[in-house]
This record gives sequence, C-alpha cells and structure tokens, in this order.
Amino acid sequence: MTHSIGDKLSGFKREITQERVNSYASASGDHNPIHLDAAYAATTQFGTRIAHGMLSLALVTEMLAINFPNTWYSGGNLKVRFSAPVISGETVKIYGEITDITKTNVGLIATCSIGCEKPDGTDAVVGQATVPLE
Repeated sequence: MTHSIGDKLSGFKREITQERVNSYASASGDHNPIHLDAAYAATTQFGTRIAHGMLSLALVTEMLAINFPNTWYSGGNLKVRFSAPVISGETVKIYGEITDITKTNVGLIATCSIGCEKPDGTDAVVGQATVPLE
C-alpha cells in the first residue's frame, strides 16, 4: 500500500461503556476506584467515574494496527499525553494523519499525528506515532 503525507488514517468511533471500563480494569489489574466506584468517583474533581487513560490509548493503537497491519507491531512507536478524562458513556473518535515520511537506513518511516477526541471536541489523548512503511 502506498502512503503519502496528508493521508488520513482509517479511524473509528467507539462508545466507552462502564462495562468496557470494568473489563479493562480486570484485564489490566488497575482497580482504581475512580474508574469503578460511582460513590467514590462522585467525590473527585471529575464528579463521576472516568475511563482508564490506557483504555483510550489502546483504541489509538488499534487504529494504528488496522492502518499498518504488517509493520505497527514490529516497529511502531508512540509519544502521547493524556489531556482530558473520558467519562463512561461518552463516544470517542479515534483519528490520525500522516504528517511526514522519512527515508532512513532501514526504510521509510511514517510520522502520524494521532488522537482520541471526546464528544465536545477536546482531545483525551493526543500525540505522535512513528511506524515503518512496507
């Protein structure tokens, strides 16, 4: 597949249900009550349960694996920051765009701007991925 600077990655939307958050807590071992306990979460600055930041990031890596199925797992890298919490029940948009392609001694490397956008338009996760091209 040929990639060019400016190409949009095939992203998607995903609802972050409390069931998904609970499943992520079980899989990751992260049982912080801010994610799971409604009464506790109500006393925090967020006022409600929030999803694990790494759950949002997992969706971003899913998008990268879809777009670069033969190279993401073997050579992809991420640099991100978590900038806003995702609230259970929100539907997030996972997006990306190729911003640069560099020729290196090991081949072409794509640099992508990537993110996880909340329904109000703010980014929950924002950053950059690099991935080898075939």
